[in-house]
Amino acid sequence: MRYLTTAEVAERYRTAESTVRYWRQIKKGPRGIKVGKRVLYPEAELLRYERTLIDGRNEWGLAS
Repeated sequence: MRYLTTAEVAERYRTAESTVRYWRQIKKGPRGIKVGKRVLYPEAELLRYERTLIDGRNEWGLAS
């Protein structure tokens, strides 16, 4: 399984790292896991998040 860093997630969604951190803080967007001091995002979780947006199930309250 591949894990992405906050910087890689921000690049993938063409947003700032601070936005990805904010999503995590307010419990919106893809879910990450804490490994030591780092937060990593399983690629499968990003795909699941994207699928919910595509299917119109906007469970995180983000614009689609």
